[in-house]
Amino acid sequence: MWKYLFFQLVLFFALVSQAQLTKKIKDTASTDGDDPMVVLPQLIRGPYLQKASPENILIRWRTDALSRSRVMVGEDVHALNSSFSDSSLVNEHKILLKNLKPLTKYYYSIGDMKNKLQGDSNNYFYTLPVAGTTGTWRIAAFGDCGNNSVNQRNVRDQMLKYLGANYLNAWLLLGDNTYPDGTDAEFQANFFNVYKDNLLKKYPLFPAPGNHDYHDIEFSAAVAQHTHGIAYYQNFSMPEDGKSGGVPSHSPAYYSFDIGNAHFLSLDSYGKQDSARMYDTLGPQARWVKRDLEKAKKAKWIIVYFHHPPFTMGSHNGDTEIELVKIREQFIPILERYGVDLVLCGHSHDYERSGFIHGFYGKDSAFDGRRFNVSESSGKNDGSPNSLPYIKKTLRAKGTVYVVTGSAGKLGGMQTSFPHRAMYFSDAEHGGASLLEISGDKLDFKWICADGVIRDQFTIVKQN
Repeated sequence: MWKYLFFQLVLFFALVSQAQLTKKIKDTASTDGDDPMVVLPQLIRGPYLQKASPENILIRWRTDALSRSRVMVGEDVHALNSSFSDSSLVNEHKILLKNLKPLTKYYYSIGDMKNKLQGDSNNYFYTLPVAGTTGTWRIAAFGDCGNNSVNQRNVRDQMLKYLGANYLNAWLLLGDNTYPDGTDAEFQANFFNVYKDNLLKKYPLFPAPGNHDYHDIEFSAAVAQHTHGIAYYQNFSMPEDGKSGGVPSHSPAYYSFDIGNAHFLSLDSYGKQDSARMYDTLGPQARWVKRDLEKAKKAKWIIVYFHHPPFTMGSHNGDTEIELVKIREQFIPILERYGVDLVLCGHSHDYERSGFIHGFYGKDSAFDGRRFNVSESSGKNDGSPNSLPYIKKTLRAKGTVYVVTGSAGKLGGMQTSFPHRAMYFSDAEHGGASLLEISGDKLDFKWICADGVIRDQFTIVKQN
């Protein structure tokens, strides 16, 4: 008797649970499809913009269930007349939009073959300008950003506030893009969720990896350096085929691209290629850098970015940490030989900016401004004393500015010898991100802090 009553009770609760599940499905079911019981996949990541060029752009997003992929695009938000699709059932959606017009605003929506997941007047992008084109281009650089902090959100908001109605042609990631281990879950919580409603859906993204991106807990960092089998490489798509400009690298770890008259190189200062690091001058990455810079030598501007800085006395010590020492001694002479204008790094969770320097590859104590400063100006160009722009009289003249801008999320830390002697301006107390505004022969650089204050800026002018 008791067994019978127990069985009936179990059956009753099973029926109740089934009824509740059925009701939930009906409540969330699509009313657009043929079957009212079909539940639409939910958007859990994206959209975000990758591999941008004057004619193409890749749109990525992630859904919680397998579905097909379709992007509708057009120059009028009310007339998305072009369709790009893939009938494969996937969670990770990657749709390449082709044959677009350069420097043109496009609106878009994402979804499957029947249903739209997202798409309104806030879903838009501009294609990149044709290489060599003169105009005004804005590029932001976020270093060490993904720690899900108040500082991270304030830096984001102040960058957007400064931009106002101006478009950001691209934004760069300087490595350590999520903390502490570079896992997919951390990327979701600390990066994609933070930037999904503003930066990601509108502005093309060009990332570089840092050491924390290689700490994916499924691998040891040493193994990951060789295999690159980490969430970073699964979450981002890089223009390694050369279609965004430069020499094809055929590696997602490092690549180059053009934005008008500016040429950019994104490098990997932590991973290995054929057991060689970036600073190994005969390794695959260094050899590619030389080929790419040789091809780009007629570009008006050359900007290089990677994670580990050659000069810093912030939360890391440029005199003692082996990666930083070898980059300083072995790698930056290559960049200076080709007349690189600007080098951007993160790793130290502060802001440090050199003067206009050349030929200094030694320790902090060895820096002598009389020998290594190409210009006596501050470069600030803001009316303050000694604030003339840095000037290059020829295209590839000597003079490079080195910037550590690694406080877009993480913040703080100083060595006992802070600030570094090669740095004209240093700040380890305020978070911020950096903005380049390139207009013809002039490059303006601003460090925009989490409280909205621009605490450092400089200008470089080309007179050729």
